Amino acid sequence: MFVGRGQQLRDLKNLMRKQSPSLVTCRGRRRIGKSTLIREFGRTVPRFLEFEGLAPRPGLKNSDQLAVFSSQLAQQTTLPRVTLDGWPQAFQLLASTLTDQWTVILLDEISWLGGYDPDFSGHLKVAWDGMNAQNSKLILVVCGSISAWIEKNILQNTGFVGRTSWDMVLDELPLPSCELFWGKNHKRIDAAEKLTLLSVTGGVPKYLEEINPVLSADENLQRLCFRPEGVLFREFDQIFSDIFGKRSITYRAILNNLTSGSRSFSEICLALDKTPSGHMTAYLKDLLLAGFIARDRTFDPKTSRITHTEKYRLKDNYSRFFLKYVEPNRDRIEKNLMRDLAPAQLPSWDTLLGLQFENIILNNIDTLTTLMGIGRTPVLSASPFFQKQTARRKGCQIDLLIVTKHSVYIVEIKRRVKIGMEVVNEVQEKTRRISAGAGRSIRTVLVYQGELTSGLENEGFFDFTIPFVAFLSDSL
Repeated sequence: MFVGRGQQLRDLKNLMRKQSPSLVTCRGRRRIGKSTLIREFGRTVPRFLEFEGLAPRPGLKNSDQLAVFSSQLAQQTTLPRVTLDGWPQAFQLLASTLTDQWTVILLDEISWLGGYDPDFSGHLKVAWDGMNAQNSKLILVVCGSISAWIEKNILQNTGFVGRTSWDMVLDELPLPSCELFWGKNHKRIDAAEKLTLLSVTGGVPKYLEEINPVLSADENLQRLCFRPEGVLFREFDQIFSDIFGKRSITYRAILNNLTSGSRSFSEICLALDKTPSGHMTAYLKDLLLAGFIARDRTFDPKTSRITHTEKYRLKDNYSRFFLKYVEPNRDRIEKNLMRDLAPAQLPSWDTLLGLQFENIILNNIDTLTTLMGIGRTPVLSASPFFQKQTARRKGCQIDLLIVTKHSVYIVEIKRRVKIGMEVVNEVQEKTRRISAGAGRSIRTVLVYQGELTSGLENEGFFDFTIPFVAFLSDSL
């Protein structure tokens, strides 16, 4: 089942209107659907060729990658399988199969293919220039989960300057698309139950595909996470070792530090007993590019400038859930001692669900602005807001601050069984502490899952009260 990605498909199809070939990069975390998207696009063209490297393992060599490339080339063309002496020969053979009809070539997990030859990107550049000169109806897609490799070897490589036509970064599916994974009867499933599962899967297509709509959220979580056979029990170790290999220890330590909330660079370094350095900056950049964390920069509406205050957030819901509840209980799960545990019995379960709900909304800001009716209004900034306390002003933290030319929207994100009037007092205090700047009005927004106390919605304080179920509308 192919769900969503309509805009990305349109972007790819628009490349066929050019009078020249296109080199496309496609990045994003593992399981996000990069290969599936390109294959779906490949169905729309006369010819589609796909090549994927072998996953890293001890003893793997460049000759092994060349051998699998030769085998895949032979399977998809009339060429025989041959022993390749290097990537120049491999790319030359590939180029010899091209015709004057539209062809899409996918080089999948490019860092695996090219990771054993330091000159791989140079060979690819030379090959692309040759293909470029001979074939106007060609789209070459370089795809991979290790976004840092693509950025270093393609996007920031001087040899490829001016050669890339499109850089796609796939994020999680939007919430209206996520709902379709509950099948034809998705309207019968309560929004709260869907949110519980999305708090673990996020909008990652591969994880959503594993949902059994017949089972409740608790039963699905038991089956997927708390049984040794479950798909999401060993998933984290697999994707982390594939992406980061032997360096994964430090990356995991950073994620562990972010499970309880956002942290600044200095706070992360202090918690890990690391000296603030370029190495730590590089680790965080790799996690950003891999789609595990987000960097939230504070935009000051008073000055209309981005401040120096920034924090890193664990944006990947599955990673937080795994590190919080699966990894610490690995031994118990392997012995089937958690088979009958209800997720609500897990420690700090409600706190975790609150963090995950906030993540989900922050990953769907475009849907939120549409629901608010400002989807076509130019947005200057939309991110969590952190205001440090000084002698002249009080500190302030806002779940999400949306700034347009004439308005500042203070967005409070709440997930509780019962949401009382105290939320009004909390947001009122935030409106007093923040300065909107000249010419801007302050408006308030409550995004929630749960039951509102009688009278809260009619109290008139919030300009917008948006329930989570509204994000699932298929009319968006």
